[in-house]
Amino acid sequence: MRNEYRVLLLAAASMMVCSFSFAEKKFTLKAPDGQLQVDITIDKTIEYSVTQGSDLLISPSPISMTLTNGQAFGIDPKFQKKSTRSVNQTIAPPVYKRAEIKDEFNELALKFKGDYTLIFRAYNEGVAYRFVSTSSKGFEVQSEQASFRFPADAQAFVPYVKGRTDAGFEAQFFNSFENTYEHIPLSKWDSKRLTFLPLLVEGPNGKKVLITESDLLNYPGMYLHNPDGSPGLQGVFAPYPKEIEQGGHNRLQGVVKSREAYLAKYDKGTSFPWRVIVVSEKDRELADNDLVYKLASPATFTDIAWIKPGKVAWDWWNDWNLYHVDFRTGVNNETYKYYIDFASAHGIEYVILDEGWSVNLQADLMQVVPEINLPELVRYADSKKVGLILWAGYLAFDRDLEKVCKHYSEMGIKGFKVDFMDRDDQAMVNFHRRAAETAAKYHLMLDFHGTYKPTGLHRTYPNVINYEGVHGLETMKWSPGSVDQVTYDVTIPFIRMAAGPFDYTQGAMRNATKNNYYPCNSEPMSQGTRCRQLAEYIVFESPLNMLCDNPSNYMAEKECLEFIASVPTTWDQTVSLDGEVSKYIAIARKKGNDWYVGALTNWDARTLELDLSFLGEGSYRAEIFRDGINADRVARDYVKEEISIPASGKLSVKLAPGGGCVLKITKGNS
Repeated sequence: MRNEYRVLLLAAASMMVCSFSFAEKKFTLKAPDGQLQVDITIDKTIEYSVTQGSDLLISPSPISMTLTNGQAFGIDPKFQKKSTRSVNQTIAPPVYKRAEIKDEFNELALKFKGDYTLIFRAYNEGVAYRFVSTSSKGFEVQSEQASFRFPADAQAFVPYVKGRTDAGFEAQFFNSFENTYEHIPLSKWDSKRLTFLPLLVEGPNGKKVLITESDLLNYPGMYLHNPDGSPGLQGVFAPYPKEIEQGGHNRLQGVVKSREAYLAKYDKGTSFPWRVIVVSEKDRELADNDLVYKLASPATFTDIAWIKPGKVAWDWWNDWNLYHVDFRTGVNNETYKYYIDFASAHGIEYVILDEGWSVNLQADLMQVVPEINLPELVRYADSKKVGLILWAGYLAFDRDLEKVCKHYSEMGIKGFKVDFMDRDDQAMVNFHRRAAETAAKYHLMLDFHGTYKPTGLHRTYPNVINYEGVHGLETMKWSPGSVDQVTYDVTIPFIRMAAGPFDYTQGAMRNATKNNYYPCNSEPMSQGTRCRQLAEYIVFESPLNMLCDNPSNYMAEKECLEFIASVPTTWDQTVSLDGEVSKYIAIARKKGNDWYVGALTNWDARTLELDLSFLGEGSYRAEIFRDGINADRVARDYVKEEISIPASGKLSVKLAPGGGCVLKITKGNS
């Protein structure tokens, strides 16, 4: 493994502006390029504001934490001293969308009486702050004030929590963290509803402000709320669970029956999560942002050779629906051997056994249904150079965590897709860390499904390959036509993907126009064109990437299958080419000597001019899949052809309504 850090610590005075007046107790911290600025005021409370150039993005906003013993961080603060540093380093992530990350920031640490410190960081692309307790004694956090005030009413892309609103916030703390976005002014916020993160707010002069968090390891996740329609948002956190009962989906979930009067408890001091504010001048910058990863704690281990991202032949979305076979398909060895043969023949690294392989309603992963002989399947998969991944309900996985990981690792299983956590209180966040740590001990990869957005755990534990926290293609099995998945697809690259990779599960071979789509659980389809599905393998960041459709459908579409099977899932370089939130997106990614470009549009047909000048000098050829002339009527219509990239580097592509295109670019004439 290459060194993760190449650090250059520079003189703080030369890299930042950090002023302090004993009378006013005001500090100013600037980003390395001098454009982004955080102003901090210490008086009866601590407030911060954020500006970029002449634009005020975050108005003075108070922040604090209150403990159950009466102590408060940030209330009547007793300032002691400050320290500063500037960092310019390179991170070499083992599993990511680029081989190297430039990590450059200025930092201001403010130490207060009462054993706590408040740290601010300013990057060129955003700012962050966190509280740090240095107490040697145990304590409980009663509440946190995390506020984000805006200078005026502003439009926001709001992912409301699904669920009941008549029982206060408690019912909303149990949710799947997946919903489409409502584009509304902050003044129209439903005061009864929470939203999960990330959340995007439109700022002045086309700028955007994205709010999320990082390094969430042992603290409840943050929701946002607007109680009064003012231009400001407040953090809301689920209290610590007091009583949990087995229940929920197939008795695989922990249902909270009562909660404590505090958010989190600790035996000693700790670093709390970073509150992250990403700032963009152009929308496309949001689709290629590294801030959450950079703020996360570095990896805890260096033995990573066994962590192997790749593509997965997936059974559940397509309902195990094979055809032209001489056996009854379903959860049985014959079906999975067929999936293994399919994966082996097409260079697909993994096959997943989703829900159904373990005995239902028992929450016991040591009980396997009689139709499945797992040791036999593992041996067969090994002979075909295919790895097996197992689905696991959260409660079953957590109940016997060490035993399950040890047993299935020794059997030869490569990882688990863990599902139905559906909470982010401190106990559940702590489960994610424990699961990652235990799985790493036994060389198992993890795909956290049914969970909250990424917060950098995939840096701390690189065996955490993927997360859900996305309104993915699986919802097309049951969503009515009123659900606009196409617009959602060109919204998430700028919002949800800014936090990290997602398990969207694309690759549908049954594709539908806006008028032809309907939900069908056993033979599902996608909204939008065939080329859209192909492009999502480039646009969406997903190191463990599913092929959602069944082998029979793929083998009937050999050109598309060949492309999907050959697409990398991790990258050496990423370039966000163009885009506008909820309208269109174009991204280029490099692996080895080849570049891949993907573009998506909403329901508006459009022509994009792609600027490929980043390719550099020389002649380039491309294999392109583009929407066919009738793709607006028959969504599976597409054209595959070989083209030359113009010497100017400018290439125009036409996208049908709900359409997309992909290019694989190679240097040279052949």
